[in-house]
Amino acid sequence: MRARLREIIGISKRVGFNAVLTWALRPLKKRPAMDDESRPLFIPVGSNPARVFALDARERACRLAAKAGLACANATELGRGALLCNLAYAWDPAWLSLLASRPGSVLVYRGEPVLAHVPPGSSTAPAQQAMLGPGGSLEGLERIDAETEEVSYDELRKRDRPFVLPLDVATAEQVERAAYDASYKGVTDALTLYLWRKPAFHLTRWAAQAGLSPNAVTTIGAVFCVLAFFLFWQGLYWPGVAAGFVFMVLDTVDGKLARCTGTASKWGEAFDHGIDLVHPPFWYWGWAHGLAAYGTPLEPVYAAMLLTAIILGYVAQRVIEGIFIVRFKMHIHVWQKIDSQFRLVTARRNPNMVLMAGALLFGRPDVGLELVAAWTILSLIFHLVRLAQAEACAWRGEKLVSWLG
Repeated sequence: MRARLREIIGISKRVGFNAVLTWALRPLKKRPAMDDESRPLFIPVGSNPARVFALDARERACRLAAKAGLACANATELGRGALLCNLAYAWDPAWLSLLASRPGSVLVYRGEPVLAHVPPGSSTAPAQQAMLGPGGSLEGLERIDAETEEVSYDELRKRDRPFVLPLDVATAEQVERAAYDASYKGVTDALTLYLWRKPAFHLTRWAAQAGLSPNAVTTIGAVFCVLAFFLFWQGLYWPGVAAGFVFMVLDTVDGKLARCTGTASKWGEAFDHGIDLVHPPFWYWGWAHGLAAYGTPLEPVYAAMLLTAIILGYVAQRVIEGIFIVRFKMHIHVWQKIDSQFRLVTARRNPNMVLMAGALLFGRPDVGLELVAAWTILSLIFHLVRLAQAEACAWRGEKLVSWLG
């Protein structure tokens, strides 16, 4: 038994380090090369003057297809499959992955074809004609009903029914709202999920209309992030909270803009994720330093202890998340329902800012720092227990699966 425990500890140490690198740098990892010739060509069918997030229907559809690894074309090629897209409809990009993996299938909405994967060697003419009007045929294609099929979004940590909507000038805003909602993570903190969901939609829409790229939004947010740190450092807490609030909202906007316009990039993901990963400890440090200027100083040793607890607790929770991903191939926050619920309030930047701003309302930013330290320790204990429980399940030979499906 002792030898087994020593073996487990040794493996955990090695996995922990590798897990952190894997998790922290995951946007930088090079995806496996795809055999382009084995992927169906993405072929838009018809035309549509409606614009969604300032993009015409064809351009946006082709961008989303490119993000899914599909080449956009005007016609089929001999010996190659085709994924036909009816431009009279707008759809969640999740449908592309599903249809691309199922040759000989067609996505229908109220009986009308939306996306059709015609396998190599078959004519696309009947399905194309069916998309354009009467006279076509979907014979031989397996029908997938858009109003009943559900899909798991591993990246967005949710299981949902992807949207399909008729697209025209009158429904463009409805489509934008549906696309925005579809880009939202199902498991995140309460502020992101509820408080600024609607304001961020309008900002995302405005950014698209203004021609701003997601990286430009990330850069603007980074400026406010740094500004918040310097304001905290000087004890100017309310201006710092305001700057931090702007950054936190823009941190939502850049990702949604990238997904809604099909402009996500490896560099953009790394840039955004890197800022998210690095900046929280600096904010806590700046907050602690500004206490003296504000008039509520803490004894230096005690302040150092609080910062140590917050920063080490933050890093430790990231390590646990990384270990969980490596060990069980999923985020710890999607294992069971309680994990998703706890993610709403776990000791991350947004919930911690609520604690600090709440204490500031009573003129006690020092108490805010103490609350963050306490909540960080409690959150760390929760995640340690959950990791131990997961390991116990694996020890008994049980396969861990997400409650989201």
